[in-house]
Amino acid sequence: MKTILIQVGKTVNKHFIAAIDDYAERIGHYMPFDVLTIAELKNTKSLSEEQQKAMEGEQILRQLQSSDTVVLLDEHGNEYRSIEFARWLEQKQQSARRLVFVIGGPYGFSPAVYQRANEKLSLSRMTFSHQMIRLTFAEQLYRACTIIKGEPYHHE
Repeated sequence: MKTILIQVGKTVNKHFIAAIDDYAERIGHYMPFDVLTIAELKNTKSLSEEQQKAMEGEQILRQLQSSDTVVLLDEHGNEYRSIEFARWLEQKQQSARRLVFVIGGPYGFSPAVYQRANEKLSLSRMTFSHQMIRLTFAEQLYRACTIIKGEPYHHE
């Protein structure tokens, strides 16, 4: 199973970039993993939030294949403890050809992206910056891989 993280906009903090790259490399030891960055929209002052979400949504949808299992990182999604997330991921590894996680832009997702999604996942009830959630997600995905393999990274 190939796993992809689609994110809208570049990560700008050099510390986050280094840590995300480190976790992405670690994840790659367990499964094929790619991070795909969709360029942030330019000249958005004249666009409404809905127009921006629609334009970002079109870019996201262009990256998806019809057979993809699409999971949106969304505040209204299912919340899992790390071990539960690992079990969820293990099930997806058995059924999905490509598992695609998506972190949207600053205003969230367009209705078309919500409609295409198979599931929504929330990492916390708290709000985090889009920059930070990328790192948090990468760490949790790595943690899930180590739990599945029975490695000692995670402690109960």
